[in-house]
Amino acid sequence: MQPNEITQVLNRPISQDLLARDLTRLAYVAKDGTPRNVPIGFTWNGSEIVMCTPTNAPKLQALRHNPTVALTIDTEVHPPLILLIRGRAELDVVEGIPDEYLEMNGSYEMTPEQRIEWGAGVRSLYDAMVRIVVTPTWAKLIDFETTLPSAVEELIRQQEERQGDR
Repeated sequence: MQPNEITQVLNRPISQDLLARDLTRLAYVAKDGTPRNVPIGFTWNGSEIVMCTPTNAPKLQALRHNPTVALTIDTEVHPPLILLIRGRAELDVVEGIPDEYLEMNGSYEMTPEQRIEWGAGVRSLYDAMVRIVVTPTWAKLIDFETTLPSAVEELIRQQEERQGDR
């Protein structure tokens, strides 16, 4: 997929709404070769998905071994809105708390007092964190109006061909 095609997908209004959500599902291959798919908070900075995790998270060893990942950001309504992204994870150890971690948790409902208490708790727990940065190399938006899963698109095309043969 060409960079301009990825940009077109990610700049669509529905994609932008999905990129403003709190959670993505991060899929990767674990060290034992089996798939993993974990929910994780994220932020979109306009060109990269940034997720943060503790320095002792098991996924880090797997991502160092195989940085290929897939992300899903979706809604819980019918029909769902689904943004699929693929890329490579780059790992960046940060002393203290990355700004993105504090930003990605900014949409949770907290009073100013609760936010101060939460921030103090985070700072006392983590000496460092790892930023997992994914630059999209492929993206697809499925909205079930203008875009469909590729298998459904293929079935519709086949149906239209059969109906055209009548």
